[in-house]
Amino acid sequence: MKKILTLVIFAFLIGYQPVLAITSGPQIWSLNDREEILKGNAISVSINQNGRMTAAPEVKALYSGQQPFAWCSVIDKSGAVYVGTGPEGKLLRISADGQSEVRTDFNEINVSALATDKSGNLFAATSPDGKVYRILADGKPEVYFDPKEKYIWALAFTTDGSLLVATGEKGRIYRVNQAGADPEKSVFYDTKSTHVISLAVDAAGSIYAGTDPDATVLVFRNGNKPFALLDSPLSEIHEIAIADDGSIYALAIADTVSDKQPQTGSSQQKNEKIVSQPKPNPGQPEPPKRSLYDLSNVKSVVYRIASDGDYDIIWSSANITAFSILPTKNNESSGVLIGTSESGRIYFADKNGNDTLLAETGAGQISQLHRTATDYLAVASNQVSLFLVGSKPAAEGLYESPVFDAKYPTRWGNIWWTATGKVILETRSGNSDSPDESWSQWQPVTEANGRGEVKSQIARFFQWRARISSGAELMDVRLVYFTKNIAPEITSLQMLDPNVGLAPNPPAQIDPNIELSGLDPASFGMVVAQPAPRRLFIKGARSFQWTAEDRNGDKLVYDVLIKNAAAKDWITLSRGQSENFYSLDTQSFSDGRYIIKVIARDSPSNTRQDERFSETESEAFFIDNTQPALKIMGDPAKDKNSYLVRFSAQDGGSFIARGEYSIDGGAWQKINPVDGIADSPDEVFAVPVPVDAKTVTLRVFDANSNVSTVSWTVPR
Repeated sequence: MKKILTLVIFAFLIGYQPVLAITSGPQIWSLNDREEILKGNAISVSINQNGRMTAAPEVKALYSGQQPFAWCSVIDKSGAVYVGTGPEGKLLRISADGQSEVRTDFNEINVSALATDKSGNLFAATSPDGKVYRILADGKPEVYFDPKEKYIWALAFTTDGSLLVATGEKGRIYRVNQAGADPEKSVFYDTKSTHVISLAVDAAGSIYAGTDPDATVLVFRNGNKPFALLDSPLSEIHEIAIADDGSIYALAIADTVSDKQPQTGSSQQKNEKIVSQPKPNPGQPEPPKRSLYDLSNVKSVVYRIASDGDYDIIWSSANITAFSILPTKNNESSGVLIGTSESGRIYFADKNGNDTLLAETGAGQISQLHRTATDYLAVASNQVSLFLVGSKPAAEGLYESPVFDAKYPTRWGNIWWTATGKVILETRSGNSDSPDESWSQWQPVTEANGRGEVKSQIARFFQWRARISSGAELMDVRLVYFTKNIAPEITSLQMLDPNVGLAPNPPAQIDPNIELSGLDPASFGMVVAQPAPRRLFIKGARSFQWTAEDRNGDKLVYDVLIKNAAAKDWITLSRGQSENFYSLDTQSFSDGRYIIKVIARDSPSNTRQDERFSETESEAFFIDNTQPALKIMGDPAKDKNSYLVRFSAQDGGSFIARGEYSIDGGAWQKINPVDGIADSPDEVFAVPVPVDAKTVTLRVFDANSNVSTVSWTVPR
């Protein structure tokens, strides 16, 4: 879990660095969450389920070739590995000392399956539209079986020496007893699935098959009648492996067989290697981690099926695709190795669902895993390569953290770590998101009581690495850093209509002890957002509201100033207020054109030397407290039924906005000026008055809601 902590006393944590405006206190990047740790590079470093790092089994690269993809592989009695490749259809033989040769070159695109019988004879299947070949001693292939199928996905020998052939697109399993067997007479089982992807045979002779796209594990114990041991919600049972204790491990993946393409590299993209510090929300608990049994949107899952048919999920991942599994030996902890496409990593998962990153090869994917007498072999793709995974830990492991993005130029303080045994830390920094020659060099951290001074220079990005000796363990690393103080921004300034006043709503009551302690009220479930102000009618009021933000999360205060548009000097109305609104009493000012300025400061969270501010100005507005002038224009014109009374209206501060009239105190009725629109400081209104009426009253409003009235009495 990454945390941001504000420390009361921190001067002793940091060494001298060039001056840089910083926030009110240090922050801490804490790398102790396993998901974040796994974003780093683990070179001969194991990472257990709690995120603790130790020196991993030594990984030795035995071979690296030019073929892109390894579809299948087997290991013979001499320890040599045969690898079926694509897309050039070559069968490679790689000796125990890493020497290689092209054993067979097929006409088909892919060598998709390999198997050896009890005598050590090698059989290879090709796809698409391929055949099953027996490889002679000189490497030449001879056709052993032609199923007339589009794909051949797996080969396996039964205890009686028959060859099982798993195919697609008809989803059949063939049982071949001799060369040149008739395909129709050799059908062992015709599934309802499109593809049979994987095969395995246990010591008792039971046959296991994995299908696609319905991801079912079938077992044939007696004859040709299957029993479904497992029906996974994923798409494909990619591999089935038999453990020494008789339990069955099944790897299910989300991709269907029709989507199978050679991987082009690590599944981790560049941006996934960068981490940043999220803004904490103490009032909201951390979401729970995904359950192993939550298979929604997962890419891979490994099942352990007991001999009685009961099964458990021991590993699953929403972002890692696994391509191979291998049960561990009986004298080791019971579990399974899992080869993935995530930087060619190999995980170990025990039967209780605890997993450890065992080794990292840096390959595109681990296509298959094999046992040797003492160690393990990993066959990888992109390009085809072979790695020896030792049984003993390396003398030293090297872990490189993900790149930390502080967002802004940052000063690095001390780095703290918890470890047992010999662990050496080094750091570097830079301003490009991917470490390159523009970054600073790795610099050692001199340890003293589990902490040391970071000497890397001010920059936006940071990375540390740890050299972990055999027998040592690194638990967590915490970096104290000081981000450049960014000036606040006023993102909007709104001016309300005249006579609309704003008044604060009462804020949430906070225990004064919480305020004195400096703790975040959100930790106690208190909503501390500033409530919106109330709107009130206040004669002569002119109100302003604004929004502001601070990228450092600093507390803001505001100054409000005013000036006549024609003047140079500003008059301060308010200083250091916390509310993001202000109501101006315009009756305290003479008529004229004015501008409001709002200044946002982060001074409550920073020293005087480090505080920053920003400001914005309103559009010009009129202060107009003078009523319009109204008068009757001459004698009204009269006809048989009415008088036409003409009024002139003049306003010196703004313009006449609207007019209304009332006959004998009746309801007010709207009236437009004689030119049809109220938009001028000088307007004329003509009001028709019935001859039998007694009085008519006209009232007009200017743009600032100042009102004037005048009446005319009907003569008798």
